Amino acid sequence: MDKGMLVVLSGPSGSGKGTVLKEFLKDEDFGLSVSATSRKPRPGDEEGVTYFFKTREEFEEMIKNDEFFEYAQFGGNYYGTPKKYVLDQINNGKNIILEIEVQGAMQVKKAVPDAVLIFMTTPDITVLRERLEGRQTEEQEVVDQRIEIALSEIEYLNCYDYLVVNDDLEKTVEDLKTVVEKAREKKRNNNEFIKKFKGEN
Repeated sequence: MDKGMLVVLSGPSGSGKGTVLKEFLKDEDFGLSVSATSRKPRPGDEEGVTYFFKTREEFEEMIKNDEFFEYAQFGGNYYGTPKKYVLDQINNGKNIILEIEVQGAMQVKKAVPDAVLIFMTTPDITVLRERLEGRQTEEQEVVDQRIEIALSEIEYLNCYDYLVVNDDLEKTVEDLKTVVEKAREKKRNNNEFIKKFKGEN
């Protein structure tokens, strides 16, 4: 069985990743990776769909055993991307898209060298600031922090395979589809050549 494709999407907060992904997933045969969390389930949450729910002790044990690509703490709870879940999915031929920050993406690339890394951002820092301020959900101090983080994240651009600039939702969704198709075609051609080289065709 051919392995599934692992796509990693990163980019600054405010770049519109979530909105673009929602549209992208409507037409594409990709699943979103499921994260683990130490927070308590809420009404409507489903184990293995919304999150993998862990106790704080279980989560910390997983950290100790190096079972996450990346993890962080928000509001007193842990959140992380379990390696086993992602690797099991792609080994079973499923395509998975992972929306994680830059440091986590670098960890994924180490563990899964053929993962396709895509960086999504706004056309420039001014547009990003406008979007963040336009949300009116965060204090100015938080917006300023997010801008600082964005400026450090953009330095990792050369570690990514593709750049997608989110200027217009419809066009950005199409750009993401094009990039994924290019990567898929490349993988297909490489796999066929490997088989041909080994005389397996």
